[in-house]
This record gives sequence, structure tokens and C-alpha cells, in this order.
Amino acid sequence: MLVPCSDGKFCNSQLRKSVNRLSTPDVEENQDKKPSLQERINIQFIESGEKERLMELLRERLIECGWKDEMKALCRSFIKKKGRNNVTVDDLVHVITPKGRASIPDSVKAELLQRIRTFLMSVAL
Repeated sequence: MLVPCSDGKFCNSQLRKSVNRLSTPDVEENQDKKPSLQERINIQFIESGEKERLMELLRERLIECGWKDEMKALCRSFIKKKGRNNVTVDDLVHVITPKGRASIPDSVKAELLQRIRTFLMSVAL
């Protein structure tokens, strides 16, 4: 079926309906959008390698204080209670995550927060 097109000519409406693609964004729109402060900070953490260093520090501190062993014991207890074949990883994550977050020692949180503050002061975004 022929229908009028925007240029004044006639087009086949079946062909127009068959093209389902998103419009491409204008280059100017993307250039005007500046990353938010949070995005800039995240980029700095990743590019500098500080994010990986902080993650490694967190792993070390959680092992040192026995947190990792405590979480492992909680997982084993939950699996034993529910039965090995009746537990999924998602079940474990759902049950253990709130307990794990709540049991991180304040000293570990304070140390990480201080390291983050020091890093942010050094890059002075």
C-alpha cells in the first residue's frame, strides 16, 4: 500500500513498518553530557588502581578478623538445615548478605573510609 512520505513522495507502508531500529543519538547531545561527580570519582578509582587496592585491603582485613570464617560457618549451617540439594546460591546470598554486612567490624569500615577520603583529597576532583 502506498502512503505519502515526509518528502512528499509515496512510499510502501509495508517497507516502513518492517524497519524497527532505534534512532541514533546526535553526536552533539553526547558531547554536551558531562559525567556526574559520582561517575568521575568511580572512573578515578578504577583508572588509578585504587579500587582494586581497596578491595584487596578489605579482603585481608575480613580474613584477619575472622569474618570470612564466620560467613563460611553460617553458609554451612544454612545448607545443613535446608538440605544440600534444596539450596541455591541465590538462597545463600539472600540469607547471608544482611548478616554479613551487619557483622563487618567498625574498625574495618573506618579504615576503608579513611583510605577513600585520603584518595579523594589527593585527586581533588
